[in-house]
Amino acid sequence: MRKILSKTNYLFSLVVIALFCSLSTQAKDKEVSKDIKVEIKEYINHHLKDSYDFSLFSYTNNSGEHVYIGIPLPVIIWDNGIKVFSSSRLKHGEAVTKLGSDYYKLEHGKIYKTDSVGTISYDKENHITNYAPLDLSVTKGVVSMLLISFLMFYIFKNLAESYRKTGGLPIGIGRFFEPIIIYLRDDIAKPNIGEKKYSSYMSFLLTVFFFIWFLNLLGLTPLGVNVTGNIAVTFGLALLTFLITNFTGTRDYWLHIFDPLGSSMKWSSKILLYIVLIPIELLGLIIKPFSLLIRLYANMQAGHIVIMSIIGLMFVFKSWIGSPLSFGLAFAIAIIELLVAFLQAYIFTMLSALYFGFASEEHESH
Repeated sequence: MRKILSKTNYLFSLVVIALFCSLSTQAKDKEVSKDIKVEIKEYINHHLKDSYDFSLFSYTNNSGEHVYIGIPLPVIIWDNGIKVFSSSRLKHGEAVTKLGSDYYKLEHGKIYKTDSVGTISYDKENHITNYAPLDLSVTKGVVSMLLISFLMFYIFKNLAESYRKTGGLPIGIGRFFEPIIIYLRDDIAKPNIGEKKYSSYMSFLLTVFFFIWFLNLLGLTPLGVNVTGNIAVTFGLALLTFLITNFTGTRDYWLHIFDPLGSSMKWSSKILLYIVLIPIELLGLIIKPFSLLIRLYANMQAGHIVIMSIIGLMFVFKSWIGSPLSFGLAFAIAIIELLVAFLQAYIFTMLSALYFGFASEEHESH
């Protein structure tokens, strides 16, 4: 035991010394370090937001201009008529795009109308006052969701056809997906919703599970996609759960909300209690889907921030010890994020099934 502890202390001392050496090296060049930290912070913020193209990498040429390598996407705006052009013309906000007699510029991830010089005006609260046209662009988040939708349709269509050919026996990739589908049915849908009504909700539960899971996995690729870390996307998914829950709610479900005490007490005795209970029950209708969207959004957003921050430490340390340690830690967290990608899809699906079970539950007497 002493030998193990001594080895552990020795390794810990090496890590501390390595970090100290890296930090002391960086202290010699504070101005360069500050610029790197600011650049890393801006890069992380850019990665977390939706954008008009898939940026792979960039470099500065001999003339000092930034050259961006990636896949541009179509920009669609409405300003006295529909206007369509390639996002490459925006040059990440470094150029002004001319369309007819109008000029447009990308500023803080949004397109604004400007002049030939690219003037952007701000008010006292540092808000942009330029006119922003209606934006209907196909961003990388939209493309990612469409890509995952087509991928899911292709996979499960082929899976259904293979079942018809083999008489219900999975082949190929179906052997991987069938246990997951059976698990979602037998361990999530049936226990939470019930044997009678679970089948009515299975299509949504399967769709939302694989949709979130595949998007989470896509976010771990070098494409720099952060769809499930976008609160607008998680809001849309949670809104679907909210609508299905309340539109399929039974009479007992609504009686539990507006008459939680049932017939155990007279109305004259419980009316004062209902002044408190009914608002709480109604608030619960909003809190449940809100917890869904915040949990998914916060976990995926935090995962991207942590990985990108640790990768950025490699450029801050600039040492033969600190940089490999940062890379190793980032790699370990990326492996954990593979589990988190599945876990968040599972939690969202399980809680949705639980809410559906509350809404579809029926009692012999209330």
